[in-house]
Amino acid sequence: MFAVDDTIVAIATPQGRGGLGVIRLSGPQALEIASRLTNRAAPLTPRVATFTHVRWSDPGGGGVIETPQDEAIVTWFPSPKSYTGDDVVEISVHGSPVVLHGIVRLAVEHGGRLARPGEFTLRAFLNGKRDLVSAEAVADLIDAATPLQARVAYDQLQGTLTGRIRQIDRALLDLQAMLEASIDFPDEGYKFITPSETVAQLAAIAADIDVLLADADRGRLIREGATVVIVGRPNAGKSSLFNMLLGQDRAIVTAVPGTTRDLVSERVDIEGVPVTLVDTAGAHDTAEIVEREGVDRGRRARAVADLLLVVLDSSEPPTADDHAILAETAGLPRIVVANKADLPMRWRPDLADPRVEVSTVDCRGGSQLRVALARTLGGGEAALDTISISNVRHIGLLRAAHASVCKAQTSATAVASEEFVVSDLLRARRDLAEMSGAAADDEVLNRIFERFCIGK
Repeated sequence: MFAVDDTIVAIATPQGRGGLGVIRLSGPQALEIASRLTNRAAPLTPRVATFTHVRWSDPGGGGVIETPQDEAIVTWFPSPKSYTGDDVVEISVHGSPVVLHGIVRLAVEHGGRLARPGEFTLRAFLNGKRDLVSAEAVADLIDAATPLQARVAYDQLQGTLTGRIRQIDRALLDLQAMLEASIDFPDEGYKFITPSETVAQLAAIAADIDVLLADADRGRLIREGATVVIVGRPNAGKSSLFNMLLGQDRAIVTAVPGTTRDLVSERVDIEGVPVTLVDTAGAHDTAEIVEREGVDRGRRARAVADLLLVVLDSSEPPTADDHAILAETAGLPRIVVANKADLPMRWRPDLADPRVEVSTVDCRGGSQLRVALARTLGGGEAALDTISISNVRHIGLLRAAHASVCKAQTSATAVASEEFVVSDLLRARRDLAEMSGAAADDEVLNRIFERFCIGK
């Protein structure tokens, strides 16, 4: 079980130096510990930022620094109107790691405990301030690397997904109640709901879940990102394309074939989708040992890619290496990029795959390629900011609930006993309860919150 009756403390701002740093205390002794850190005679006013001075502990210089060592703004949030639901005190000081760690050290000496990763948000969940969906959205919002990731996480933080799950669970509960009433009064021969009505209601519930799951793949893509590998023969323009998509000269570009000998990767925002873009060595037969290793690494990168960008030089007739690359990547998710569109075109690939003409010299076709990337990764749809579900844990539980609802629908269609239908409904509701945290066990909670940063 998780301890919630002690007082935890941690630095709530990122590591390193900055203009400001924040220390957060939460628990029954938060106010007492904060008072001892500041030696303030007058009590703090709830939810009022108060200017004072703060002491800190120096482990290498003789213990506590008695003279006030920094100016501070201290704010007290009494329970239950705080982030965690406990008494919370936030101390804002100058962002020196020496001062911040010294304040935390002294807070621990006065009875605090160093918080574990995500423990503040865990307490918010345990105290009923957040459900598990919105608690997980806190970490997603902190980790967001693109504006679209941030919008999706914020939407879940505000409870949009939670509200839709509650609606589905309420419909399941209402149906369960009518079926159980029919079970409880068999002698009267009265059915509170007919089999045909049960089938219709189950179909409507399954359709509601389908609407959420329709966004699952795109939502997971936005949350977790994708790996896109650029392949092609030497001097087709792979590194130039890599730089164009990145918006900076990251990969070395020369007229000498085989310039790229190792994998070069960078993270880039493609229409709101976080993409790890990988440039590879030109694919061709070579006896040179270092160059051959680079080609082999490129082949291995293709095997784990979510999408390939197959770069062809459209200003020259296709070579044997071009045909070999097209054959090797056939059947894999790919976009064919006809490069050097600023020069007279000598051939146009006649392929069923999406094809985009670009020029890395004048950036022609760059925006079209970015849209094509987002659409191809998103299963033919652009990644929109209306995604409701993106967390793989949520997706798995929602799919399990959908399967149980469909099984109940099959039983109801066959006019099976109400007990069979109710059993499936209970299973679906358990999955939804685990999703929201109402039925999550300690192991699940540990796995979720251990990926949070300390101080959140």
